[in-house]
Amino acid sequence: MTEIKTDSDLEQLGINTIRGLSMDAPHAASSGHQGTAMALAPLAHVLFTRVLRYSAKHPDWFNRDRFILSAGHASILQYAMLHLTGYGLTLEDLKDFRQLDSLTPGHPEVGHTAGVEVTTGPLGQGFANAVGMAISERWLRAKFGSENINHNVFVICGDGDLSEGISHEAASLAGSQQLGNLICIYDDNHITIDGPTELSLADDAAKRFEAYGWDVMDLGESGEDLDALENALLEAKSNTSSPTIIILRTHIGHPSPTLTDSPSAHGYAFKDKEIFETKELMGLPPEESFFVPSEVLDMYRAAGERYQQEAEAYSWQAEDHMGSWNLSSTRNLYEESVGESVATRVASGICLNEIAKDLSIIAGGADLTGNTGTALTGFEQLSPSSPSGKQLFYGVREHAMGAVMNGIALHGCIVPVGGTFLVFSDYMRPAIRLAAISKAKVIYSFTHDSVGVGEDGPTHQPIEQIMSLRSIPDLLVIRPADAKETVAAWITALNHDGPTALILSRQNLPILAETSVDLAQSGSYFLKEDNDANTTLIATGSEVSLCMEYATNAPVNVLSIPSWELAEQFSPEIQRWDEYSANKTVISVEAGVTLGWSRYADRSIGIDRFGASAPGNEVMDALGINVINIDKEVKEEGN
Repeated sequence: MTEIKTDSDLEQLGINTIRGLSMDAPHAASSGHQGTAMALAPLAHVLFTRVLRYSAKHPDWFNRDRFILSAGHASILQYAMLHLTGYGLTLEDLKDFRQLDSLTPGHPEVGHTAGVEVTTGPLGQGFANAVGMAISERWLRAKFGSENINHNVFVICGDGDLSEGISHEAASLAGSQQLGNLICIYDDNHITIDGPTELSLADDAAKRFEAYGWDVMDLGESGEDLDALENALLEAKSNTSSPTIIILRTHIGHPSPTLTDSPSAHGYAFKDKEIFETKELMGLPPEESFFVPSEVLDMYRAAGERYQQEAEAYSWQAEDHMGSWNLSSTRNLYEESVGESVATRVASGICLNEIAKDLSIIAGGADLTGNTGTALTGFEQLSPSSPSGKQLFYGVREHAMGAVMNGIALHGCIVPVGGTFLVFSDYMRPAIRLAAISKAKVIYSFTHDSVGVGEDGPTHQPIEQIMSLRSIPDLLVIRPADAKETVAAWITALNHDGPTALILSRQNLPILAETSVDLAQSGSYFLKEDNDANTTLIATGSEVSLCMEYATNAPVNVLSIPSWELAEQFSPEIQRWDEYSANKTVISVEAGVTLGWSRYADRSIGIDRFGASAPGNEVMDALGINVINIDKEVKEEGN
């Protein structure tokens, strides 16, 4: 590390420069959040010049500290630091803040802007991402040694982050895991959009985090004290037995003479007059926008180079240490078991255990580990005493599980797998959506995939969830028909560059002679095809075997379509579907809402109401997912 020398006047000029940029960029865009970035400028200065281990010219250096701005609305703060320290963002990029195709979007986006670790938007998600990244770092350090992996995860959150329920779940998990590499700075500015936090928030954050098992440091009114900030951050780094939260009382919009501590400063409040007055007070040229003195730029560029030599000498490569996987034995098992019945959640669990033998993977469920096929046999539980265990018990925390998985994946080198009942994917939806935006390689094991769940009733019986997940761009959704298609689903998920949702049955399904591990990977294929047949049944999951049962004595074609996304990309059947379906009557069969099936089918057999409490096969039958109803629809088309 190369030390940089600064004086207090230069540091203050740097902080004021950050504040100037924090006003100017949103003003140029007529959109954005200025006040939080202004208040946190001293903290950002200390982090990027005194504390963080990073190399601006090597943003992907694997052993860098991870910095997450969970309060992503203050993105201009991060963009200002990325420009000043030399990550490649230019002043022109700052001037294009929030503009089409710019490198400075409204909230930080991983993969879009160098130096951004995760995509933060919905409040609380970044906080939970940080927990996932801390789990990853500790896991890799335990497995590959501190000489290769040894860094911290820093996250800045605000009142909004800690108000969201996801933060409670994630903080509780982090405390139980004793993540000593996790440092959170809580920007306690007492301001929300509606007004003072006292309107709706009476929490004692210090007591709350103490109860979670965190180390709590309350710095009070130290937001402008650079040495106090540095000392607290370094002390937090030295605490390796528990996560640390530093509570920092700041004043939004500081040092504005008119807007400090004003709720309006949370958004776009600083216009010409307010910017002029604040810059004049700070000693900046009030009429000059995007002002960066050369000596300030030199100071920050030197900070961005402090660890450059260490980064360039680093030789450990994450891609070389993820391990490998082989599903040939599981594939052979099911190809030899035609006629037997296996729930796809069970088949998936067998695949997962085979994969976990050699692949860097962390798997678990939201208190449903055994139920969702995410239980590992013969692997250690991930815990403070076994930090490289592969079995992570998330507890009843679907909200946090989704976002923690994103953090694990985006840290790099580990594939996270998380399970819950399909109906509870709704709890995880914001994190699933962010995984898709981020192209995070996470795998969801969503089980109990239909009203076949049975006696638990409509609250636990998914109806709209499958189609809802299909509506998320860049999310791969796979609903296998049997154990063989489940093997195909896992092969596809592991090869996919992004998130995958496996939709799996609770009930046993017959292993069909006609299904194919290879063909299923294309997303759709015919299990029965007769050019003279006028009707084609198209189905997913448990309904495929139902269609095949009907087709035994009926002149119909049967098309399995385990994944719409794969089919539209790879399947020759779907790619020529308009031509094919012009000469056939197509009927879709899926135990869920019929909305959306019109893209493929002329008629749909589905469930457009909530379920009922009864044995699963009875509910299926009562709601028309049966051979009798298929026959009725086919014959109706023939009239």
